Amino acid sequence: MIVRAYQPEDADALAQIFYDAVRIGAAPYYATAQLQAWAPQRPSAAVWAARLTGLICFVACDPQPVGFMALRADGYLDLAFVAPAQQRRGVASLLHHAVLTHAQGLGLRLLTTESSLAAQGFFAGKGWQTLARQSVQRHGQAIENFRMQREI
Repeated sequence: MIVRAYQPEDADALAQIFYDAVRIGAAPYYATAQLQAWAPQRPSAAVWAARLTGLICFVACDPQPVGFMALRADGYLDLAFVAPAQQRRGVASLLHHAVLTHAQGLGLRLLTTESSLAAQGFFAGKGWQTLARQSVQRHGQAIENFRMQREI
């Protein structure tokens, strides 16, 4: 497995990973209505490419994309998703390492994120501190997550 920088031709595969990670991977943690509000439909490649614009995105491939993490230049980890069939196989750890290494290279001292219930344990295991549990509104549904941070 390799981790590399995002390429525009990855957009369609990453849109599918996002959709499946929400609808399937997060299913044990959220009600069906919450999952449908979070990801009402699979994003098109064009929509997902626009979503990734301006982000520093790393893609894990084996040999096709199986997960990704995207960081803003200010240290906010905006996206972190792994295909359900690849979860708990080290994909997220490889991506996390790439994000940390890049953030250090940028001179960042602190990373922040809003982690899903599904990912909170992973981040806690990587040294992230939970700051607060919160509820965000998506399409009329309250979806709980955690504000977290990690010093570098």
